[in-house]
Amino acid sequence: MNVSVIIPVLDEEARIGACLAALDSFHEVIVVDGGSRDRTRDLVTAQLNRAGAGGLGKLRLLDAPRGRGGQMNAGAAAATGEVLLFLHADVSLPEDAQALIRRALQENPSAVAGAFRTWHVADDGRSAPWLHLADLRSRYTSLPYGDQALFARRDAFARAGGYPEQPLMEDLEFARRLRKLGPIARVPASVRVSGRRFLAHPIRDSLLVNVFPLLYRLGVPPSALARFYQNSR
Repeated sequence: MNVSVIIPVLDEEARIGACLAALDSFHEVIVVDGGSRDRTRDLVTAQLNRAGAGGLGKLRLLDAPRGRGGQMNAGAAAATGEVLLFLHADVSLPEDAQALIRRALQENPSAVAGAFRTWHVADDGRSAPWLHLADLRSRYTSLPYGDQALFARRDAFARAGGYPEQPLMEDLEFARRLRKLGPIARVPASVRVSGRRFLAHPIRDSLLVNVFPLLYRLGVPPSALARFYQNSR
């Protein structure tokens, strides 16, 4: 059961190097850039150039219009693995992630997808226990978010129609589509998520995590939520 890793990026020069370094055992890694203006592309290209000398093999760099949903769809279209793992650049997988993914899908053949729990951490090592309030959601919700390293069987991704290309809540909508097709497995392990955005914009991100999903389920258009999200910065 080969696993393709798809990473949508936009100005991730501070994290993309470490992110890629931890993925050398995967079937393939596809980085999809949405128009970075920093050194993200240069760092991925440098890793590509090192691949022939023992660096990360089967690494590809693609371009797509800015927008996480569209970027992930572009990566999925180019992927060859049986399982598609969608990974944010600021999320770190556990060392045995591939074994956990395979086990989750093999033990439950009806599962169309799966996701990890989250464990938010401060990049500078400071103690910020309140960051873990966001982690409660990953333990109890039946609809995983993008920061949970969501993975899906290739055929389920296709049947779900991929990610919707909308400004917010594309991960929630994709999870809703998947759940209509079958169970979404919960992996009994956590990914480490950078708390950088929450620490920089606690009010905005509290709304995004706790309030926006409810509003979206009640029918508020993602375009309206995106406007409010921008205004709350």
